[in-house]
Amino acid sequence: MEDFFGTDDLLEEYDTVILGAGPSGLTAGIYASRDNMKTLILEKNFPGGQVALTEMVENYPGFPEGIMGGDLSMRMYEHAKAFGVQVKNALPQKFTFDGNYKYIHTDKENIVIKTKTIIMAAGAKPKHMEVEGESRFLGRGISFCATCDGAFFKGKDVAVIGGGDSAVEEGVYLTKFANKVYIVHRRDKLRAVKMLQDRAFKNDKIEFVYNCVVEKVNGENKVESLTLYDRVKKEHRDLKVDGVFVYIGWTADTEIFRGLLEMDSTGFIKSDELMRTNIPGVFVAGDVRQKELRQIVTSVSDGAVAAKSAEKFIVENFE
Repeated sequence: MEDFFGTDDLLEEYDTVILGAGPSGLTAGIYASRDNMKTLILEKNFPGGQVALTEMVENYPGFPEGIMGGDLSMRMYEHAKAFGVQVKNALPQKFTFDGNYKYIHTDKENIVIKTKTIIMAAGAKPKHMEVEGESRFLGRGISFCATCDGAFFKGKDVAVIGGGDSAVEEGVYLTKFANKVYIVHRRDKLRAVKMLQDRAFKNDKIEFVYNCVVEKVNGENKVESLTLYDRVKKEHRDLKVDGVFVYIGWTADTEIFRGLLEMDSTGFIKSDELMRTNIPGVFVAGDVRQKELRQIVTSVSDGAVAAKSAEKFIVENFE
């Protein structure tokens, strides 16, 4: 991924600029470029999004044996590049509109990108617990990525917060390194799919802590314990752990579009089935969109639809 813009870039006009190089953004790029649209993807971190941080993907069609998340995201990235999609490192900061044209002002000095359409595919970021001690120990015992940080806790005891697919799957993964993995869930049963639950139940290193919520993260220079509140027994208890992995949901990465695009109460962008937003020529795809199911397969589907809708918009308004 290129991290710079040359002088020629300032003279270019794009058919579509895609914000985000996760599965939805890369798929939108593939479909747009195949339709001979001049396509640019802007990514502030690295291609692949959250998929690149996932150890193993087992529910993506065509890979019955599973595929490493990093491998899948790299294949998508290489696929998009093979069709001529430009992928550059830049962060959009604001937008201006002139008729049907959109202008993206970036964090690169004097770089303003002109485009006919925009596809918002920035994804979502992990929710924080918002409890005492959390901010203090971010990166010092509190993590949102077992694949990234699991190896740092070899032989240690860790807690995984949450009861959905990600929490259980990453909890099982952490048993490769940790001595003990506590899965702390606020309800009396898990929300993860049965296959993942069965795998966790069979793992002797995993212990489930139900009906409990985290109220405080304790320690001096590193995480030493969690203060839990048992919602059934109505009492507090301390759980000694060396690390905490948080999987309690996602927050839409939509700050740059607040006040422009219609969103739900939690910040996810509203759209119709053609990925159209309230601004003509601005489309949305992937986890940043208001919808029920957020999976890789739904993200790539959104990306394909958004690209085709962008093409139709250009035909109707510029040709």
